[in-house]
Amino acid sequence: MNNRGLLDLIISILPGLKITDKIMLELSFENEDQLFIQSKKDIEEILKREIKDFWDISEFRDKAGRIDTICKMRSINWVSYTEAGYPPLLREMYDPPSVIFYRGTLPNPEKSLLGMVGTRTPSTQASEQAYKIAGNIGRNGVSVISGLALGIDAMSHRGNLISGMPGYAVLGSGIDEIYPTANKPLAKRILDSGGAIISEYPPGVPPSKWTFPARNRIIAALSRSVLIVEAPKKSGALITAAFALEQGKDLWVASSGVQEGTYDREGTIKLACDGADVINSSCDILEKWNVEITSILNNKLAEKVQSRTELVSSMADFLKIEI
Repeated sequence: MNNRGLLDLIISILPGLKITDKIMLELSFENEDQLFIQSKKDIEEILKREIKDFWDISEFRDKAGRIDTICKMRSINWVSYTEAGYPPLLREMYDPPSVIFYRGTLPNPEKSLLGMVGTRTPSTQASEQAYKIAGNIGRNGVSVISGLALGIDAMSHRGNLISGMPGYAVLGSGIDEIYPTANKPLAKRILDSGGAIISEYPPGVPPSKWTFPARNRIIAALSRSVLIVEAPKKSGALITAAFALEQGKDLWVASSGVQEGTYDREGTIKLACDGADVINSSCDILEKWNVEITSILNNKLAEKVQSRTELVSSMADFLKIEI
């Protein structure tokens, strides 16, 4: 903790404030004592609007202290918008988290991440393509960031981890509330890889229908480009796509997500019709990024055998978890 003390953590849990309000307050004070002597009216004057929620700064400081203690006990770190360790790509968002919590090591800002997301109930074709692309991208030095959900997220994480690259996941819950619980072993693998589990929510916050859409903007922000592998008409992955476009990121869809068939791929098909480029393989991505392809296997048969073997192993692990 720096000389700001718990200032930023206190501000992050203040009720009735927009994220932009919290950033403004973080930039208005240098330490928690300066905030502590402010009345509710003083804060309203800074924000130039009324705060209708309950206000007791002593209670908020006590709560922040409890959160900080829990973080220390559970090996959870936190970093605020005002600190040098805060991911620079998040600063470019319209509504960056005032504080992020994480386990592990945050991504190197000098290295590009590929965002990969999609449906929780993918086709076999989409699962295989997500796994294969993530693995081959990893073999060329690129890490994947996703949301640790079932389906495409999990297959993307697994494929990338097999390559030996550090993985990154953004949660729609507190770091200690891994959801779904079936992916706890996968979360451990991500941490063991040297990557990180990231959240804007403090320990103890459960997942909800509101927190998942919000976390998608962080996935998009930390990515250089976002690949939607397969998504139906109503899918959280499309929220990530919208954030990617809003943030000026490249938005792509996988070829498996635009094929005709029995699976609902309306979401990815519409994205392609609206102009999103279709990605057939990791080579397409590396070429778009002007990355020299050094580790894609030249022997196509060997590549197919290796990918199939790894995929079968991963799918078996996935099915075992789900059972």
